Amino acid sequence: MLVSNFSTEMVAAQDRFALWEEFAAQSHMRNWMRSEHEDNFRATMRVLDMGDAQISTMTFPSLEVVRTPKLIRQQSDRDSYQVNCVLAGAGGASQGDRNTSIRQGQLVLVDSSLPFRGQLHGEAENYAAMIIQMPRELLPLPWKTVQRVSACPISGSQGLGGVLWRWLTEVNARAEEFTPADIPTLRSVTADLLAAVLGRCLDAEDSMTPESRRRALQVQIRDFIRRHLGDPSLSPATIAAAHQISVRYVHQLFAEERTTAAAWIRGRRLERCRRDLANPHLQLRPIHAIAAQWGFIDPAHFSRAFRAAYGMPPRDYRQHALRGAVRESTSALHG
Repeated sequence: MLVSNFSTEMVAAQDRFALWEEFAAQSHMRNWMRSEHEDNFRATMRVLDMGDAQISTMTFPSLEVVRTPKLIRQQSDRDSYQVNCVLAGAGGASQGDRNTSIRQGQLVLVDSSLPFRGQLHGEAENYAAMIIQMPRELLPLPWKTVQRVSACPISGSQGLGGVLWRWLTEVNARAEEFTPADIPTLRSVTADLLAAVLGRCLDAEDSMTPESRRRALQVQIRDFIRRHLGDPSLSPATIAAAHQISVRYVHQLFAEERTTAAAWIRGRRLERCRRDLANPHLQLRPIHAIAAQWGFIDPAHFSRAFRAAYGMPPRDYRQHALRGAVRESTSALHG
């Protein structure tokens, strides 16, 4: 299993904070911690293990975290970067001569080889974050370049920051589906996207290798496609214009994965249509309206494409899927 889940509620209330300190030190890095909730520290952690890197989600009450020079000297692991993407709550981060506030929807990087301080707190509920941790050498940017952006808040709602944020959200949602064979891709795409985000912030993208820039661009293009599936004009030309590259280069990027841009767009549109056709809450919506919502403006073309992909016309698929949903609901009621 690549995924491990942890909760402090496995022990008595008075032991929870000490358990969290030890588990966080083993799974991430050792820090000095203090909290107003040490008498009953209710926290959770979910870790996707990618070998020498990981993506995790955490929830916990207010917490002060300090990495001191003494702890750094005691560190036996390799120097690493940690990126906190704030899902809920707010706080502050300090490293070097930077002191910055962070809030929901932002991400911030810190370097384990340098002292830092974090003050994290929830508002109505606990603080929650997605966290990337990876060895320094995995990030395809020079260390001195990365230092210029440590402890600086970066938006996770727009631009490349938004692409990285959506990638992490998708990876977390599908974490249970991955196998060890997926680890190299997960690790390299995450590192390349992070490098692209940091490089854009610093105008330092030239520091990345051509291969890293290309992989980051591939993920960025796929993210763009997913967000514009409902636009009937979506095409290699519009993709190229949005990313300031040539149409020929768009074709090259997809050819590297043995597909075409048009086929990839069509596949994602069909997936969305199939999902909506199987949704009982949408059973009164006409099939042609669902198709049009996802960019198929010709009903006959949509029907042919859907049948070729799934082996039956969309109407038959909807009836079959909805009958299955009714059977499952009835079985659950009588189970």
